[in-house]
Amino acid sequence: MRRKHRAPAKKSAGPKWMVTFSDLVTLILVFFVLLFSMSQIDKAKFQKISESFRDQQSFDENSSIVPGEYPNEEIKPGGEASLDQLYEEIKVFLQENDLGQTADVIRDERGVVLVLEEKLLFDSGKAALTLGSYTYMEKIGTLFADMPNMIKVEGHTDNRPIQSAVYPSNWELSTSRASSVIRYFINEFSLEPARFVAVGYADTRPLVPNTTEENMQKNRRVEIIMIDPVLDDKVKETQPRS
Repeated sequence: MRRKHRAPAKKSAGPKWMVTFSDLVTLILVFFVLLFSMSQIDKAKFQKISESFRDQQSFDENSSIVPGEYPNEEIKPGGEASLDQLYEEIKVFLQENDLGQTADVIRDERGVVLVLEEKLLFDSGKAALTLGSYTYMEKIGTLFADMPNMIKVEGHTDNRPIQSAVYPSNWELSTSRASSVIRYFINEFSLEPARFVAVGYADTRPLVPNTTEENMQKNRRVEIIMIDPVLDDKVKETQPRS
């Protein structure tokens, strides 16, 4: 019978100590990686890297020949040009309706300020809008609906005290009047509630001294302010976050 030849044993690739050595090297490498990951980042270097990345991002966005998805920030609806146009439209409306004695419109750093005396909107000592006020409120709401600006409504009174079950003082009356105006715009024109700020100043900000009945009539007023976009962020900061 022929003898079976055993296959020659394969020689190992290297000495056995190399396996242990390679494991040791791997562990040391992992150790240094962990140390690096737990180390503090140099804030100055990190800031430079972040700024260079932002600059590169800005360059990439502005260098495209395809129009971007978002409009240029310099072109804002409700900006200076739109406010100037609103001012002129309200001014014409007041003139056409012979409201020069009981209403006024002002263009200042706040934006466009529409001043309406009490008798155009409310009965004495009341905060509910009268039926006669709807003509003016409808026109104002139509103009405001086309603009995205924040709107601040201020209630003001004269210095004669009021004391009733509904309005213990002029603070409650002035605030309720501002709220009534805002409620009308929201209900009738579906304007976004987050656009509005209601403030009641009572008799603390008179236009003229409360020395005559005519002056008191001027001080009993509501001011509706279409706020300039520059001031929008400051107004929003006063609102509670959801």
